[in-house]
Amino acid sequence: MTEPVSTSATSATFERRDDLAPGLLLGDGVTIGDGVDLGQHAVIHAGAELGDGVQLGAFVVIHAGTRVGAGTFIGDHAVVGKQVKLAAASTASRAPLPPLEIGTRCTIGAGAVVNAGTRIGDDTLLGDQAMLRERVTVGSKCVLGRSALVENDTTLGDRVKVQANAYLTAYMTIEDDVFVAPCVMTTNDNFMGRTKERFATIGGPTFKAGARVGGGAVILPNIVIGEEGFVAAGAVVTKDVAPRTLVVGTPARPLREVPANELLGADA
Repeated sequence: MTEPVSTSATSATFERRDDLAPGLLLGDGVTIGDGVDLGQHAVIHAGAELGDGVQLGAFVVIHAGTRVGAGTFIGDHAVVGKQVKLAAASTASRAPLPPLEIGTRCTIGAGAVVNAGTRIGDDTLLGDQAMLRERVTVGSKCVLGRSALVENDTTLGDRVKVQANAYLTAYMTIEDDVFVAPCVMTTNDNFMGRTKERFATIGGPTFKAGARVGGGAVILPNIVIGEEGFVAAGAVVTKDVAPRTLVVGTPARPLREVPANELLGADA
């Protein structure tokens, strides 16, 4: 066993464990379950917990206290559980963040980044180069595609599907069984960072259960898309969408009701 090494970037002390994996660095008090596959040159910070059967790719970084559920896979170069360095002008909370919690049987793609203070439910997949910021909650059996970004203080329910390059702004609520197509853009500030008045009105959209949002749609702040609402591709949504209603165009307008055979449970 080699001597402990110190990293100047974090001032943390690690023990190099080439007997477990080439170039592996372990912090103090790391817990590793049975049947864990530790990737080459992974860095696991103090107090992290890896459940049984966890698999790590090469060069994974797991930050202090992170809990990784049994059977989870974390791909090459992913960074999970990192603390936040905010810009001086950021309006996000600066309260201390608890450790990241990743559920069982999850997949965290290559190059993904997940901040501390976030929770990921069981059987959820986070695609390559995707990012979850702090205080995000993701339910079980969700899929977030490649390069999807979920900003701080946003909540996703169960079985939510968010496709590639979608942007989910801060302070959103997304309920169960919502579908978000590629390149959807959501917003939370009608004043775009100017005037003090904005602080009283900042808020992300709410997508109610079963809502669907088409590719490239833009959703303005505080908009509510009702249960089973359907936003057509490319629409710009400036007003709330009624439940089970299809809206189209710029600005979006109601076109018709969502057909009964497309509602959740219709084919049960």
